[in-house]
Amino acid sequence: MTGSDHHAELAPLFATLQRMDLQPVIDRADHPWFNQTLVQVGDVLVRLGVFQPGTFHWHQHDEQDEFFLVLDGRLRIDLDGHDPVDLGPWQAFSVPAGLRHCPTAVVASTVLMMERADVVPAGD
Repeated sequence: MTGSDHHAELAPLFATLQRMDLQPVIDRADHPWFNQTLVQVGDVLVRLGVFQPGTFHWHQHDEQDEFFLVLDGRLRIDLDGHDPVDLGPWQAFSVPAGLRHCPTAVVASTVLMMERADVVPAGD
């Protein structure tokens, strides 16, 4: 994946007390790895990832965990020093802070992610 293959919208698209229609967000995904911040809940961001088949890159978040919930598709998460994790629809996984990981969309996938508001989505 190159830098032009990844695009992250960091500002929340929605506010509290607002219904969130996600299909238009999915439909406008214009990069192979598209990431839209949906809403901030306390100090946590809820993000929607729309991923085309392919691999992101090895990275880590030094001081925060990262949560993945596959809504549609298949996601494989390679983990440094651990067996990889394969996720299908309605399966979730949390990567602990400081663990290098590398997500791969096996097929086109839609993934809900949660991480602290000060995270750098592409890793530290």
